[in-house]
Amino acid sequence: MKVRMAVLTFWLALLISTPAVAAGMQEQDPPRSLGLALGSGGAGGLAHIAMLQVFDDLEMRPDHIAGTSIGALIGALYASGLSAEEIRDIFDDFTGSNLDLLSGLMRLSADFTVRDLFRLDFGEGGFIDSGGLLEFLASKVEARTFDDLVTPLDLVATDYWTGDTVVLNEGDLFEAIEASMAVPGLFSPVRHGDQLLIDGGTSNPLPFDLLEGLYDLVVAIDVSGARRPDETGKARLTDLLFNTFEIMQQSLITSRMRISEPDIYIKPDTSDFRLLHFHRLEDILKQAEPAAEELRLALEQPDSATVNAN
Repeated sequence: MKVRMAVLTFWLALLISTPAVAAGMQEQDPPRSLGLALGSGGAGGLAHIAMLQVFDDLEMRPDHIAGTSIGALIGALYASGLSAEEIRDIFDDFTGSNLDLLSGLMRLSADFTVRDLFRLDFGEGGFIDSGGLLEFLASKVEARTFDDLVTPLDLVATDYWTGDTVVLNEGDLFEAIEASMAVPGLFSPVRHGDQLLIDGGTSNPLPFDLLEGLYDLVVAIDVSGARRPDETGKARLTDLLFNTFEIMQQSLITSRMRISEPDIYIKPDTSDFRLLHFHRLEDILKQAEPAAEELRLALEQPDSATVNAN
C-alpha cells in the first residue's frame, strides 16, 4: 500500500511540474499587448485625457500610440511618460477664459505672452504660427525626439502636394506634432524636406490602421465631433469653415471602418465644443465621462470583441 501511494505521489508531482499542466492549473493568461489610436478633433480632443485616465486607473499602459492632430499632441505628452492627470494640469492653464484659447493663454505665465504663443503668420499659409504654443508644451516635458519617448509613437501628417498620409516616428518630436496639427487656414504648414505637411486629419483622422495586426487589442478614440442646429438653423462663417473640415474627417473615418474596425471604438460626445474651446476643459471632460466608462468596461472584458461605444 505504501509503495502504491509513493508511486502515485511521484506521478502526480511529475504531471504538475510539466509546463502545460502547470500553465493550465494556474489559468493565468499573458498580458495582452495594446495599441492606442487618438484621433483628430480640435479642442474636443481634450476628451482624450479622460480616456487616458481610464488606462492609468486600470494600470494598462499602451504598448504603442498613433495620433493625429490633437491626438498627436496629447499622445506625444502621454508617450513621454506624463500621466493623464499631469496632462490635464497642463491644459488647466487654459481654463478661466470665457472667450477662446487666445485669451486663455494670457494667464499662463510672465514668460509666455499671447504674442509669444500664437504669432500671426499670414505669409506662411496660415493665420497663426503655433510654434510658441509648442515651445510652451515642450517646457513641460524632457523629450525632444522620438527616441526620448517612453512609449513608441507614430504621428500622422499629410503631404500637401500629393495628398498622401505621412507617418512621422523619428527625429524632432515637436516638429512632427506641429505638422500633424497644422489645420489648413489656421496653422501654418510645416516644411519637412521636400514635403509641405498639413494636418493629418485631412488624410487619416483616426489612425488605428497603423496598429492593426501588431497588437492583441487595438483601441481607437474618435473625437471628430458632431453638429447640432441652433434656434436659427444657420451656421456662422467660422463654424461653417471648421465644421466642414470636421465633416470631411468623419467621412474618412466611416470609409476606413467599412474596410476594418478596431477592437474597441469609442466616440465621446464633443458636439458642444468648437475648434478652439480649449478653455472649456472641465466641460469637455465632464461630457466625456460616459464614453470613459464605456472604455473602462470594454477594457475589463476578459476577451474583448469589437466594441462600438458612441
